[in-house]
Amino acid sequence: MKITPCRSEDLVLLDEHLPSASADSHHAARFARQEAGESTYLLAWRDGRPVGHAEVRWNGCAAPEVRAAVAGCPEINGLAVAGELRSQGIGSALIAAAEELARERRLPAIGLGVDESNPRAAALYERLGYRPVVPYVDRWAYVDRGGLRVECADSCTFLVKELAAGSW
Repeated sequence: MKITPCRSEDLVLLDEHLPSASADSHHAARFARQEAGESTYLLAWRDGRPVGHAEVRWNGCAAPEVRAAVAGCPEINGLAVAGELRSQGIGSALIAAAEELARERRLPAIGLGVDESNPRAAALYERLGYRPVVPYVDRWAYVDRGGLRVECADSCTFLVKELAAGSW
């Protein structure tokens, strides 16, 4: 497995192998943020195809509760692994790559949100050293393939991992 930042030529393969529910590709939006310098969109590759992704948002989580609790903390967002390949270390490798990017920037910590309905992910993040900081509601929207706008609100907890001792 190899992890690389997304390139424009990767978008077609992403939409083919890891399609989003959105009519306007989530992958293209993440790549646009990367091109604007707001994030780094990491892709996990196996046998020449993308099998997972995660976006490191350098400006942090958009939720006001999270910003108030951990201002300046970058966020790992949009972490996903192809369903048939879960529990094979791909998600952990993407998180490790995101943490390394934050360390290279000399950032003291990195965080991510976990949906309350996903205890499996919460257990993984805890094993990797992430600790709960603040509950929040993750609000987002997309236009589905039928042209309808879908509004989402998930009850989450923001977790933080210190990359430097005593950072938060």
